[in-house]
Amino acid sequence: DRALTEAARHDRPTLIVLRTTIADPAPTKKNTSEAHGAPLGAEEIRRTREILDWPDTPFHVPEEARLDLGRCVNRGAAAHSNWQARHDDWAASYPDLALDLANAMTGKLPADWDGALPSFKAGSGLATRQASSQVLNALAPGIPALVGGSADLAGSTGVVIKGGSVFSSEGAGATVHWGIREHGMGACLNGMAAHGGVRPYGSTFLVFADYMKPSIRLAALMGLPVTYVFTHDSIGVGEDGPTHQPVEQVAMLRGIPNLVVLRPGDATETAEAWRVALERRSGPTALILTRQKLPVLDRTVVAPAAGVRQGGYVLLDSPMPAQVILIATGSEVSLALEAAAKLKGAGIMARVVSMPSCELFAAQPASYREQVLPGATRARVVIEAATSFGWHRWATDGGQFVTMDRFGASAPGDELFVEFGFTVDRIVALARQALEDNS
Repeated sequence: DRALTEAARHDRPTLIVLRTTIADPAPTKKNTSEAHGAPLGAEEIRRTREILDWPDTPFHVPEEARLDLGRCVNRGAAAHSNWQARHDDWAASYPDLALDLANAMTGKLPADWDGALPSFKAGSGLATRQASSQVLNALAPGIPALVGGSADLAGSTGVVIKGGSVFSSEGAGATVHWGIREHGMGACLNGMAAHGGVRPYGSTFLVFADYMKPSIRLAALMGLPVTYVFTHDSIGVGEDGPTHQPVEQVAMLRGIPNLVVLRPGDATETAEAWRVALERRSGPTALILTRQKLPVLDRTVVAPAAGVRQGGYVLLDSPMPAQVILIATGSEVSLALEAAAKLKGAGIMARVVSMPSCELFAAQPASYREQVLPGATRARVVIEAATSFGWHRWATDGGQFVTMDRFGASAPGDELFVEFGFTVDRIVALARQALEDNS
C-alpha cells in the first residue's frame, strides 16, 4: 500500500517489484515445486489455517471482506447510475454519435461500411500487402472503431493510415506504434477487444507470429475479434534468407482452434478477406499477405472473389469434366491458372480451386465441399509456398504437393521460387503424375 501511494505521486510509470515465497506460510510445502502444480492437501491446509489463525472452514471469507464487498457494490451501483444519467443526456443531444458508440460497443459495423471497399484493375501487379493497405485506408474513415498498428513495421506491412492520428501520451489516435514487441502487441489487442468499443488489428511479418503465439491462442480461446495482418508470407521475402522466410507458420496458425486464416490469391481476394475479418465477431482472423507483386485476376474470366467467404471455391473450371484439380493459395494461385492453361493445351482438363481459408472451407456443408472437390476426382495437386502439413485432408492419398518442406535460402524471391520448384512446368509434371497414379 505504501508503494502504491508513493507511485501515485509521480507522473511517470512506476515498476513495483513484489518478491514472494510460493505457498507461504504452508509449513512443509512453501517454497517448493510441489505447491506449484498440486493441491496442498487437507492436512497441510489445516496446519496453514492454524498458522494464519483462520477457522478450519473451507472457503472461509472474513466478515470484514464481506462488508467491504458490499460497499463496493453500492459504490458501483451509484457510479453506474450517475454515468447512465449523463450518457442519456449526451445521447439526446448527439444521437448520431450515440449510435456510433452503441454500435462500437456491441461490435456492429456501420451501415453500408463495405461500400468503401476498393476495386482493382485486372492485369495490374499488386502485392497483397499493398492491396490490404488500400483496403484499410478506404475503410478507416467510415469505421471509427478500427484501431491498430504494427510492431515497428508499419511501412512494410501497409498499416499506415494516411492522415490518421497517432495514439501517444499527447492524445488519442487510431494508429498505435507498438514498438518491437509482438507478444505485448498481441496481449494489448486482446485487452482492447475484450473491453469492447474498438476493432483492433496488429501487424508484423509472418515469421514473427511465433513471438505472438500465446496471445493469438488466447484471443482464439476467448473468442475475441482481433485481426492480424501478417505480411512477407513466404520465400518471396527474398534475400533476408531462411530466418525471415516463413515455412511452418501458416500450418501453426491453421492448427489453432477458432482462428480463421486467410491467404488471398490477389488484391480482390484481399478485399474479401478483410470483409470476412471484420464481419467475424466471435474469434480472431489472420490475413497472410505477400511482399511481392501478384497479378490482379480478371474476374470476367475467373469466378467472383465472393467465394472467399466459403474458404475455397472453383476459381476456374474446365469446359469438360476435370481430370485433375489444382488447389492453390496466395501467390501460387496465378501459377495454378497458368498450369491449367498449359494442361488444357495438352488435352488435360484441369480445375483450379482457390483455397484462401481451410477453416472456412471445412465449415461448409458436405454438399458444397463435394461440389468444389468431387470425391471421384482423386488426381489433385496442392500448391502453396509453405509446409505440406495439414494439406493431406484436401489432397487425398492420390495427391501431389508443390510445397516447402524445408527451410528457404538467401536469394531474390523470384529466383527462389524457381529453385524450390514453384514453376508452371513442375505443377504440370506433378499433375500428370497424379493422373497416372490414379488411373
